[in-house]
Amino acid sequence: MTQNIPAIDMVATGKRITDLRVAAGMSVRDLQDVFGFATPQAIYKWQHGTAMPTLDNLVVLAAVLGVAMDDIIVATGECLYELSA
Repeated sequence: MTQNIPAIDMVATGKRITDLRVAAGMSVRDLQDVFGFATPQAIYKWQHGTAMPTLDNLVVLAAVLGVAMDDIIVATGECLYELSA
């Protein structure tokens, strides 16, 4: 049986993180301070779609940006998997 299972679009999710951050009036430095990161590299990786926030960081990011986690992640339904019965 083939099933359509969503996959995360990392680049689109990164763009959404950037857009939500800007809409919230926050700088990358502001987010760096919220997370207590020594450098902003993780946030830039999220925004460029080369890495995703961990689940606990995603919870904090959603709270700080005032959105639901579902509003941050962009998923596509194009990933087809063959499931064995």
